Amino acid sequence: MKSTSLDLNRMADALRFLAVDAVEKSNSGHPGAPLGMAEMATVLWSRHLKHNPANPGWPDRDRFVLSNGHASMLLYALLHLSGYDMPAAELQRFRQLHSRTPGHPEHGLTPGVETTTGPLGQGLANAVGMALAEKLLAAEFNRPGHAVVNHLSYVFVGDGCLMEGISHEVCSLAGTLRLSKLVVLYDDNGISIDGHVQGWFSDDTAARFRAYGWHVIGQVNGHDPKAVDAALQAAREQAQKPDGRPTLICCKTVIGKGAPTKAGGHEVHGAPLGKAETQAMREALDWTAAPFETPPELAASWSALERGRTAEQVWRLRFEAYRSEHPELAAELERRWAGTLPDSFVENLPARLAALCENTQALATRKSSQLTLDALAPLLPEIFGGSADLTGSNLTNFKGCVIAGRDQAGNHLSYGVREFGMAAMMNGMALHGGFIPYGGTFLTFSDYSRNAIRMAALMRQQVIHVFTHDSIGLGEDGPTHQAVEQVPSLRLIPGLDVWRPCDLQETAQAWSQALQRRTGPSALVLSRQNLPALSRPEQAEAIQRGGYVLRDAAQPRAVIIATGSEVQLAVQAQEQLAALGLAVRVVSMPCSSRFDAQSLAYQEEVLPLALPAVAIEAAQPDFWRKYVGRQGAVIGMQTFGESAPAPELYRHFGITAEAVVLAVRGLLKL
Repeated sequence: MKSTSLDLNRMADALRFLAVDAVEKSNSGHPGAPLGMAEMATVLWSRHLKHNPANPGWPDRDRFVLSNGHASMLLYALLHLSGYDMPAAELQRFRQLHSRTPGHPEHGLTPGVETTTGPLGQGLANAVGMALAEKLLAAEFNRPGHAVVNHLSYVFVGDGCLMEGISHEVCSLAGTLRLSKLVVLYDDNGISIDGHVQGWFSDDTAARFRAYGWHVIGQVNGHDPKAVDAALQAAREQAQKPDGRPTLICCKTVIGKGAPTKAGGHEVHGAPLGKAETQAMREALDWTAAPFETPPELAASWSALERGRTAEQVWRLRFEAYRSEHPELAAELERRWAGTLPDSFVENLPARLAALCENTQALATRKSSQLTLDALAPLLPEIFGGSADLTGSNLTNFKGCVIAGRDQAGNHLSYGVREFGMAAMMNGMALHGGFIPYGGTFLTFSDYSRNAIRMAALMRQQVIHVFTHDSIGLGEDGPTHQAVEQVPSLRLIPGLDVWRPCDLQETAQAWSQALQRRTGPSALVLSRQNLPALSRPEQAEAIQRGGYVLRDAAQPRAVIIATGSEVQLAVQAQEQLAALGLAVRVVSMPCSSRFDAQSLAYQEEVLPLALPAVAIEAAQPDFWRKYVGRQGAVIGMQTFGESAPAPELYRHFGITAEAVVLAVRGLLKL
């Protein structure tokens, strides 16, 4: 039975008071947005959202993303009241150490949280990626009479999300791609931390989204359940149209709705109401339940356990009918949802990698990357690539790839000049399931993407970033495009594997490891200029360890460590030192985080503490001090680059084999 409007209003009050009580108890948090969005959330979750609290991972559930993640207590209250594993005791531990109710929602920590939100706009971008994943899977697997992939992605956003530039990047692309299963509810309360937004945010948001090609429903009273319900119903109808468009519902609300003296002001955004205001609010709304308690009749109205169980059971019956008619498709879809690699990939991987290593010509590692994709992508139906308008430079396309578009499913997308949006959308695709997303841009533009890269690491999502044009080696484009600090800064992100390979075999192994890594993102840092083949087939397993002895010598007196383009310089220096009667070891370290994860015995075997060390990398040098120590030497970039041919730049900045020779001789006092 559907709830009456009066019931929905009281159900919304249940959300309000759980949010107020939690913020009050922790003496920290953001009560304003949960109070203002309570009716919007109540209508969506009680009348429209397809989900099962008993099984938060059900593949065909609707996704709900709270992009304005500071309103986290709204989501926690929704999970608690709907029947998820979110007891009242966890609400009482809001923002406390090791609770499942952190200050901003965290995926993987709290059941029912689809993505980690807080950096404004990124939740919206994640949802665009989720909607793209749903559309692609539906096109690939649905068959006449069998719509086994058919769900929506709902997003709550605030003014802050729409002020962030990433919202333009992803919403423009969502309109172009006609992602009709995407529904965004805009909490238009006119307030941000600094106060009323008219002075810094006067956009005509509805017109902006219409220009993107969205279906826009404007002027909805966000506190009127009937109006919100009608708008959501219209959005769902739009979602099922063959030529449907994503929907924006503009809900006019009052921040802090229900707080007698603080509603409508910026003070309610990020501070507890206080005891006096909380008590006045209870009296004004005739709320007599004790803190963190919900009257039984409202709790019963809120529970989605039976409704969710029924919805999933109906879908599973449909899926079994689908399996009966399309057993191979059903098995493949289940594998994709589970995130396991195909047996054929595991079986053929060693042979494909070995075949790649037969190519010993000098290649740019960006080309080595493309050759690896040519070899491995046909084994992985779940791989989905793309580039931020640099496909021909990043070489992220591969033989047989199909370009995805508005009316065509595929496995490669031109994201346009949208690096940040691309990175955050890839996070959403990974979170949705069914895909291993990768995307390319120039390494220096990783700065545009950085916060989304960080979020992928925080959420432990399998996302692969292809960063080409990795150093001064790109040459004439000059310092705006020449990365200097980017590689060491990316290495600082916990959980991100940064691979900077020196040749085809190391590049192939980097791809192999990234494709098999389910617990976090990877970045492949690749050259524009050709590099010689240096590693040997028998070193494949050592490469996987992140650092290994590439060229050894009898009784070495020093170690040279290098990555990527500079490994060839280390080898040249070794040869020059050998001619002088000095034996040194060359260590290639394509992935320092992998090397650091090895046993101390292995690390000592490769980099003996007793041997002085020189590191060379065309990047900011401080990172290498942890390997060479204060007594060692690092040859790197102390300034930005210049515009000139690459060989001239290497000589100009002193990143040469001769410089390595001098550094080694200096350490040995020769």
